[in-house]
Amino acid sequence: MLVLGGLVGLYFGAEWLLRGAIALAQKLGLPTLIVSLVIVGFGTSMPELLVSVRAALSGSSDIAIGNVVGSNTANILLIIGACAMIFPITHWDKGVKRDTYVMIGASLLLLGLVQFGEIGRIVGLAMVAVLAAYLGYAYVQGKGAADEDVRHETLGPGFMALLILGGLATLFVGAELLVRGATSLARDFGVSEAVIGLTVVAVGTSLPELATGVMSALRKHSDIMIGNIVGSNIFNILFILGVTSVIQPIGVDPRFGMFDVPVMLVVTLGFAALLLTHVGVKRLVAAAMLVLYGAYTVALVQV
Repeated sequence: MLVLGGLVGLYFGAEWLLRGAIALAQKLGLPTLIVSLVIVGFGTSMPELLVSVRAALSGSSDIAIGNVVGSNTANILLIIGACAMIFPITHWDKGVKRDTYVMIGASLLLLGLVQFGEIGRIVGLAMVAVLAAYLGYAYVQGKGAADEDVRHETLGPGFMALLILGGLATLFVGAELLVRGATSLARDFGVSEAVIGLTVVAVGTSLPELATGVMSALRKHSDIMIGNIVGSNIFNILFILGVTSVIQPIGVDPRFGMFDVPVMLVVTLGFAALLLTHVGVKRLVAAAMLVLYGAYTVALVQV
């Protein structure tokens, strides 16, 4: 029942959030990509924040960091793969280049951080400060460049705010229900916390991105599909891990530096190459991503 309730919440939350985000982009005169990075990217990362903070406070650092690393890998291989099977990603806003470089930088930063035994409070504060600077720069660069090809959402300010807040709240509750049910089932099988964080929890907290991405694919909004994932991956590292480590320093298991984060970085670089070279993600590449994610999941239990 928890899993079913979570899936229903994710579906409706994604639909409401997407409509509100498009309407807000038009109202503020911003490209859809910017709004998807800030509102959709941040909003769909809220479940990761909840889970990571709770895990760190309870002493389960492996779940806290595994949640972020696993989510970033799943966001690209699983979610981009699934969404591109519905609607191939062949065009996007020029701001993608800037944001892709930030995603790469954040991933490289995480690779460096997991080589040490702990991510402390000072590092966490620095990560949040870097994110704030990036968002400010993205806002200044994007203001006044509204998209002309986006479907118009004629919504009043009150209803727009209700959709966005209601969508975020529903995604939050849906993800929480789903993660609780899935984590309970996984632990019954005696799986390690690191693997739980990298798989069950990571995929569970990434389902808002999946739901939002599928809705974007069905509406043929490539900008929101890309912004959703790129923004979420940036937020997951700089904001989720940053805030979590400020609240409670995160201990790092050596396996993250040796296997999990390097895999995440390779996947991130591969996705970035597809965007920066304007190759895009067509259905054949999308299918390969899904196969790779399946292989990665199998490999996790062997490490």
